[in-house]
Amino acid sequence: MANADVVAYNIAAFIATLFLLEFGADKFIDHTAVVAYRINIPETVIGLVTAGGEWEELAVVIASLASNRASLAIGNIVGSAISNILGAFSLGLLFHDKHKPIHFDRSSRIYSLVLLVLTTFVAPITYFSTRTIWLVCGSILIVFFAIYIGSVGWAISKGTLTAPEDSESDGSSDDESSDGESTTDIAERIPAGADRYEDETSGPARVEPNEQTNPDASSITLRPPGTSHRKRRTLRYHLFYLFLGFLAICLAGYVLSHAAINIIDEFGISDVLFGVVILAIATTLPEKFVAVMSGHRGHAGILVANTAGSNIFLLALCSGIVMLDTSGKFERGNVSIPELGVLWCSTLAFTVTVWFGGRFCRWIGFGMLIAYIAFIVLEFTVIHGVANGN
Repeated sequence: MANADVVAYNIAAFIATLFLLEFGADKFIDHTAVVAYRINIPETVIGLVTAGGEWEELAVVIASLASNRASLAIGNIVGSAISNILGAFSLGLLFHDKHKPIHFDRSSRIYSLVLLVLTTFVAPITYFSTRTIWLVCGSILIVFFAIYIGSVGWAISKGTLTAPEDSESDGSSDDESSDGESTTDIAERIPAGADRYEDETSGPARVEPNEQTNPDASSITLRPPGTSHRKRRTLRYHLFYLFLGFLAICLAGYVLSHAAINIIDEFGISDVLFGVVILAIATTLPEKFVAVMSGHRGHAGILVANTAGSNIFLLALCSGIVMLDTSGKFERGNVSIPELGVLWCSTLAFTVTVWFGGRFCRWIGFGMLIAYIAFIVLEFTVIHGVANGN
């Protein structure tokens, strides 16, 4: 019999920590981008590391491994990858303007194809969890992720691919066409444009009213419209908030994993089930919000690149870490064939949609969402049999 006080406390801690996790991820990503911009790291590299980075899941995975609950970690990886497609990408398709045709560019197709190849490689390896296979393949996945970051960053710098985050021009055009919008588009994950506003006076400018009386043009300060005079933040300031965000992510990952473990132990449910469904839905809420806003604003490229980039991060880096750490040993079970099958089929549907399904995107989005709901129901009733008391 579950202790009501223990369950209530851990559920409250779980929900509250989600806000801390989002706060930490935002601070870490935003200020990492500013610091990188200040020290002249290429923006394409910043975009790949921040926009396509599932730092929340990585924190939870590492905390789960540290608690000797590898089953929770692998469940969260697979569940989050499924949720990013069937739960987030589908919402982006549904919220796309039905009066405007959706168009997926060349970059979107390349990202989706890379993800399909990676998923095809990872899915069978994840199921056959033997020591030798996982040590070798885990190393391959880590190396692949490093090559992916380098090669895609190079391709973006050469103009072959577009970065997995909104461009500055897109963000500024959105600002001009909508009231009350931020200077940084909601789908962007880096504030480089906002930082440049502090450093430069390029682009449309206006003269401050209190300075118009001075006839000397050289003394007039020009500022971008909608911005107020503020002191440029120091590098130390951004480094402090970068470190604060990193600490918040680490703390949130620790609390989330332990709260999840306590809830699992009280109810006696499977680590994999909790990771695939509950934890995956909770940690991918930001991706769902970004997908809705990207789809609504017609940014199909952002929608695809963020979905593919997030899943590549999960299946390459996070899965590689789990494989190297556990060597295929799970005390509380591994993900099952149906779960891996749903992962691969959803990735295939994602790729086919990007390549051929632009005309039917809303119907495809609706079908994906229904499939995700059905998958969750089957997780509880059939795959893990919780509803039947198994």
